Amino acid sequence: MYISDTINRAAYGHERISITRRGKRAAVLIRAEDLKRLELLEDEADLGALQAAKAEDDGTRIGL
Repeated sequence: MYISDTINRAAYGHERISITRRGKRAAVLIRAEDLKRLELLEDEADLGALQAAKAEDDGTRIGL
């Protein structure tokens, strides 16, 4: 099997293909759209964490 076949399986067949090293998963090949969706989810989680941190901040600062 060629790498182009594997890429096509991920891109058009919607497969998630694990790449292993010494029997352990080292990486995963996914569609670009799936990566974009994951990045959006991460951004939403980061924004939620920022908003929570701002809500908890009482403005107190400690100098060195």
